[in-house]
Amino acid sequence: MNNNNKPYSNIPGTTVFDGDMVRVGFHLNQFCMSLMQASNRDAFKQDERAYLDQWPMTQAQKNAVLARDFTQLIALGGNIYYLVKLSSSDGLSVAAAVSTMTDLSPEDYMEMMRNGGRSPAGNRFTDHRESDKKSSKEQQ
Repeated sequence: MNNNNKPYSNIPGTTVFDGDMVRVGFHLNQFCMSLMQASNRDAFKQDERAYLDQWPMTQAQKNAVLARDFTQLIALGGNIYYLVKLSSSDGLSVAAAVSTMTDLSPEDYMEMMRNGGRSPAGNRFTDHRESDKKSSKEQQ
């Protein structure tokens, strides 16, 4: 699911976790929360597919979990605060997990963040309503 028809749908590279995404990712996020218990982490590590099959997640969500594709998991309704449970169960720091969503190593990602993060150039919200107003006036 995407947020194409929402006023915030045109934020480059961003999936907004809104009410629709809560519903889409509910079972995925509940699975992640289950990993807070050591016995569930053990069961998941023993047979990831069998553990995932206990959850009514989509096949795409399950595949993304197995691939540890955090970018895809977010697109499929995963919330980073829940997904961190999955990365932690693999022994990854938050920075290491988040770096997988970039083209940077964990070390380079941390250095980038220490230096102020990514440049906002090209990653700003574009208010199409302003360009729509201009087009409307030009047509009159």
